[in-house]
Amino acid sequence: MKRFILILSTLFFTVSCEDVIDLELPNDDSRLIVNGVIRVDETQEHLPIEIVVSESSSFFESNNIVSLESAVIYYGTPNPDAPEILEGGGISNLAELEPGSGKWVPDPTFDNDQRIRVSNINEGDVFQLLLTTSEERYFATTTYVKSVPIESLEQGNQTLFSGDETEVIVTFTDNGERDDFYILDFDFNEYLVTEDEFYQGQTFVFSYFYDSDLELDTDRTINIGLFGADESFYNYMNQIIVQSGGDQGPFQTPAATVRGNITNITGIDNSEVIDNVSRNDNFALGYFAIVQEYKKSIVIDNEKN
Repeated sequence: MKRFILILSTLFFTVSCEDVIDLELPNDDSRLIVNGVIRVDETQEHLPIEIVVSESSSFFESNNIVSLESAVIYYGTPNPDAPEILEGGGISNLAELEPGSGKWVPDPTFDNDQRIRVSNINEGDVFQLLLTTSEERYFATTTYVKSVPIESLEQGNQTLFSGDETEVIVTFTDNGERDDFYILDFDFNEYLVTEDEFYQGQTFVFSYFYDSDLELDTDRTINIGLFGADESFYNYMNQIIVQSGGDQGPFQTPAATVRGNITNITGIDNSEVIDNVSRNDNFALGYFAIVQEYKKSIVIDNEKN
């Protein structure tokens, strides 16, 4: 009984001595957030277009859904003499999947199919995204980038620090006819970037270690994706991964503001200066990209560890 009273007295003393601390929380202006990375499986008939938009809010609150007036994707092959002119492509008008969802997909109400056929696009084709709200307009441009297949996934038995990590060995062969940048999606919102500077045209084999905190049970299936990227998207993803410490996805609001390729073009009527506009503080978060992806799965066997 005396022990109980001592603990209770100590607790009362601790609580009564607490000080109130005023924290200076981030108070940035709200920004449009765009998750516009489209991963293309060339065995499918259409591009799986889904643009997700929201708006950043205060520190303790969830992001808000944004109401758009329109969302349009223009695509085609750049004219060799005038790259700003796209040829042989078309337009895909988007509509919100469900009211208030913030997810925009090819509009099914048009007479013409607004979906983009995979067979109609080629490496190097340009895609332009135009988003319009009641007050502002946003623009992004990207180039379709190819990837290479994942040749094999194997579970290894090596560890790093705790001795409880799970090793997965990844193998793919780089295309020696071009300079490639890659992004690997290791499931669980874990990403890695790599470029072919030191393995141009060669087979690349490396190990990725899953932290023991994930508690990967036997027979757990892990889905791994390898998709291409241009240098700009590669740099963006690298910054996001570094900032997040690898523990959050690349399209959540980052710890600090990382500029993607979504430009605010409100009031601009000259398309030739869109990419050169000097508006350092007026832009959206997120990224718009059209990239080829190859996927492969592996089933975990804890008997190997």
